[in-house]
Amino acid sequence: RVHPDQFVGVCEQTGVTLSRYLFELQKRGVIDSDLSSIFNSIREASKVIAKLVSTAPLRQAELLGLEGAINVQGEDQKKLDVITNEVFKRALRYCGKVGTLASEEEDAPVLGSNHEALPVLSDTFADTGKYVCVFDPLDGSSNVDAGIAVGTIFGVFAEPEKEGFELSEDLTHLSVQQKALLASTLQPGKSLVASGYVLYSASVELVLTFGRGVVGFTLDASIGEFVLTRPSIQIPKRGKIYSLNQANIQDWDLPMQKYINALKSGTSESKTRYSLRYIGSMVGDIHRTLLYGGVFAYPADKQNKDGKLRLLYEGAPMSFIIEQAGGKATTGLVRVMDITPVKVHQRIPVVMGSPQDVDECQKYYLESHDARLKENCMARLEGSWKAA
Repeated sequence: RVHPDQFVGVCEQTGVTLSRYLFELQKRGVIDSDLSSIFNSIREASKVIAKLVSTAPLRQAELLGLEGAINVQGEDQKKLDVITNEVFKRALRYCGKVGTLASEEEDAPVLGSNHEALPVLSDTFADTGKYVCVFDPLDGSSNVDAGIAVGTIFGVFAEPEKEGFELSEDLTHLSVQQKALLASTLQPGKSLVASGYVLYSASVELVLTFGRGVVGFTLDASIGEFVLTRPSIQIPKRGKIYSLNQANIQDWDLPMQKYINALKSGTSESKTRYSLRYIGSMVGDIHRTLLYGGVFAYPADKQNKDGKLRLLYEGAPMSFIIEQAGGKATTGLVRVMDITPVKVHQRIPVVMGSPQDVDECQKYYLESHDARLKENCMARLEGSWKAA
């Protein structure tokens, strides 16, 4: 792990900025110049989105309300969903280092480079396209109208060797380029090289990992820079908070019902009654869980048999962060990071947070005699799961 105490000549007025942090990691060989460029683009996009979110109530006609379109998941798109997706996509394309982009707001993966819009001016700036970026540009966008915390989630993969990928036979209708983009995108969380989220709330916080622990930065608007404020985030071994939509408890799998009832009643392993805290914005709920401990979950229910969170650009990036902070993330029986998606917008149930809390939840699933439940979990892991 790289600790800021190792940095020499840090400005006393600003502290360690994100730019400086990326430069130090690059000097130490932790990241390459391409990955540094990608994060510089993410930094700039995040500042623009933070401005859009904070000024949305003052520009309601332009930024708030529905766009009038429905995305591939069948959800009504907010105006800010569309605008922030374009902001994030253009920022990443401009750096010239991303080969493939996949977003919650796009039906399918798209090219990360655009020679028509951004002609190559020199060999030095020629795009390498060796990374894949997946993202949810504005998680919890339905909360913006109410001024509640929202966020951006992102993950970065290395572009895989195309020869090592096989796509299902039902994708024969796709073009060669579409197949290549899909093959680049459908990777398990354990293949992530970096992930992070940006929380837009009382402060704007960027939390990220390169697989060497988790660090957090806060946007200092006076200098327009993200400044390191959490040099080493470690999730507590056990917490006292659970975070989920408890209104659906009667529709959950029986193991999850038993676990939550134990937390509520104080009959869990810790013999402590847990408190319910739920924002309904994954970034906000995960951020609190990361700092205070406990468990966050979006389980499967009778209506959403595979949960509602998307594996590729929500479940996997957040699981990477949680694990790097010392926590765990599971679907109930299977580690989220081990699951290879079979489609871009695949949904999964998730339980993540403090290691002892997640382990206790998993015990209820292991003790379950519901064969169907175990079959579904293993099917996701083996890639035989198919979305409805």
